[in-house]
Amino acid sequence: MPQTTGTGPAGRSFLGEVKKAVTPRAALLVVAVVAVQLLFIASYVGALHHPRMRDVPFGVVTPGAAAAQQKARLEGLPGSPLDPRTATDEATARERILHREIDGALVVDPDGRRDVLLVASGGGSALATDLRALLTDVERASGRTVRTVDVAPSSPQDFDGLSSFYVVVGWCVGGYLCASIIAISAGARPADPLRAAVRLGAVALTALVGGLGGAVIVGPVLGALPGSVAALWGLGALVTFSVGAVTLALQGFFDVVGIGLAILLVVVAGNPSAGGAFPLPMLPPFWASIGPALPPGAGTWTARSFAYFDGNAVLGPLLVLAAWALAGSVLTMLSAVPHRERNEEGTTAPTP
Repeated sequence: MPQTTGTGPAGRSFLGEVKKAVTPRAALLVVAVVAVQLLFIASYVGALHHPRMRDVPFGVVTPGAAAAQQKARLEGLPGSPLDPRTATDEATARERILHREIDGALVVDPDGRRDVLLVASGGGSALATDLRALLTDVERASGRTVRTVDVAPSSPQDFDGLSSFYVVVGWCVGGYLCASIIAISAGARPADPLRAAVRLGAVALTALVGGLGGAVIVGPVLGALPGSVAALWGLGALVTFSVGAVTLALQGFFDVVGIGLAILLVVVAGNPSAGGAFPLPMLPPFWASIGPALPPGAGTWTARSFAYFDGNAVLGPLLVLAAWALAGSVLTMLSAVPHRERNEEGTTAPTP
């Protein structure tokens, strides 16, 4: 029986099909996938492999001239873990913690040898734990002891204060998945502004439903986050819509590559810098600087403020989310404006 070799008709046919399948575009997409994979590893491991405190905003309450000495002592700690600021009294220090201006405070007792450390585990239990360990060692070196008071404790059902982060991640996933499904089913680029508006409307509806669902799950259903369900609903809708609108815009300008760019922005850069597992003062400088400007970071900060800090210090993060939503909406509409391309006869015609 004759044997078919790799150089025979069947072999040539197979090689031909391989050449057809492995187009420059496909090869480029595979390279892009590998690049995103490596960036994912570098971003997460780079941000989270060695958390340590850096310039944590920290209050110092000490009467008289001793305040300056105490402040200088904390400023001189190896590695600069604290950025100490003086406060007039304990009530002021508590207020500044609740307004998220500082992450903790040391209240020195001038008449005794036992001081009070104020922390807020609702802003991240890892940071509160590290502050407690650090100040315990600092006080012991001075022959003093410290008692820790949690000014804004996290919920017993909110392990390590991670629920705020995870619900925001879920809202972000809903945003870019909704936009991606629209692109897969109807094409990456809307044919005209009306269709672009319809896509934005679909993302908005998804945001409203997903925002409410997430708020109900982490609130009344699981009891993971205290606070207003309505406030969390509004936050969830804004987070989902901002991510979805940006994904639509990226798809409109970059086709299917836009989905990868959205993942790069939200997942690769946004999630490890969001301050979820480790609050911002424990992240390396690069991630700590970009986190507040991206949807996961702005959303996580706001969710924690709603849950544990009476809704304080949320204007800036909400403006960040609104800016992403507005930019995504405007760019999505612009991506649908017909442009002109040259046809086979050499004349120009609008692209559908």
